[in-house]
Amino acid sequence: MKIFELIGISILVFLILLLEWRKLYPNQKKEKIILVTLTGISLLVAILLLYFPEIPGPTQMISSLFFPLGRMLK
Repeated sequence: MKIFELIGISILVFLILLLEWRKLYPNQKKEKIILVTLTGISLLVAILLLYFPEIPGPTQMISSLFFPLGRMLK
């Protein structure tokens, strides 16, 4: 049943991309590249979270990086 959720997420991302694309002028090539890149990364993260919901978030990564530093400062 996750295939339907995947299709729904993909349709929503495509609609968002289409609506934002129309707002850009034809000569804004860098902005279009950034829009497609960020939207693609967002789609990839959404798909990863759909299939692997236990992926640690960014706050867990930051705390694991700085936890030893906090112990050294005490």
